[in-house]
Amino acid sequence: MKMTTNKFQKITVGIIFAWLIFFVFAPNFLVFIVSFLSKDVSNFYALPFTFENYARLFEPLYGTVVWNSLYMSVIATVLCLVIGYPFAFIMTKINEKYRPFLMFLLVLPFWTNSLIRIYGMKVFLGVKGILNEVLLSLGLINEPIRILNTEVAVIIGLVYLLLPFMILPLYSAIEKLDLRLLEAAKDLGANAFQRFVRIIIPLTMPGIVSGCLLVLLPAMGMFYVADLLGGAKVLLVGNVIKSEFLVSRNWPFGAAISIGLTILMALLIFVYYKANKLLNKKVELE
Repeated sequence: MKMTTNKFQKITVGIIFAWLIFFVFAPNFLVFIVSFLSKDVSNFYALPFTFENYARLFEPLYGTVVWNSLYMSVIATVLCLVIGYPFAFIMTKINEKYRPFLMFLLVLPFWTNSLIRIYGMKVFLGVKGILNEVLLSLGLINEPIRILNTEVAVIIGLVYLLLPFMILPLYSAIEKLDLRLLEAAKDLGANAFQRFVRIIIPLTMPGIVSGCLLVLLPAMGMFYVADLLGGAKVLLVGNVIKSEFLVSRNWPFGAAISIGLTILMALLIFVYYKANKLLNKKVELE
């Protein structure tokens, strides 16, 4: 029985390892190699090797695109945190028999393709969309407001798609809170705000940081959100990558941008790892 279990574990590990090699490491390695090649009209890329693609990344135009992407992604992440934290907190406080229903509502959007949902959001935010119709009927506005083809629409779309990725790690972190610590703080005279800032926030920080990374990193590459809700004026890094591959047919430069974005994401994950390590040390010392 034990030999069968060990054999099954080895097969499972082998399948996972093979999947990572063929579908993660190999494609990324190919993108890395292509990023050093030259543009070719007929074959998409060709020799000789060059560093010109990476040198172009430092041009002001692409720096502006990266900054705008980071700016909108950070705003979307903060909004997801502000909305998601109370929702996750409420989920841990309600009766346990209602939690599966709330979790079902949370994951329900994943049953529909995200592109279709963004089309629905485009209809919702349009000049003659549901949002404007409701605001007009309530008398809150005198004429329809233009939301589509703006940064606001893109941020709303990002929050709409990525909010569940913020709530799930927050819920997991808040659920593990030791309520005895809150009771002890209350007995020692700490008010609700002090308990929240000095106990709840530090203890749920791993969930906060995990949720922020799960939102921030994908947000920078969701080109279809910017395409459908932002129009031609609002660009994310993902839009530039898509344009280089599909429109300009400059695969080497598109690959270089992809590698640059991957490095940026890796740096953010490294910062998270170091911050989490320091936080755990601080908690142990206290």
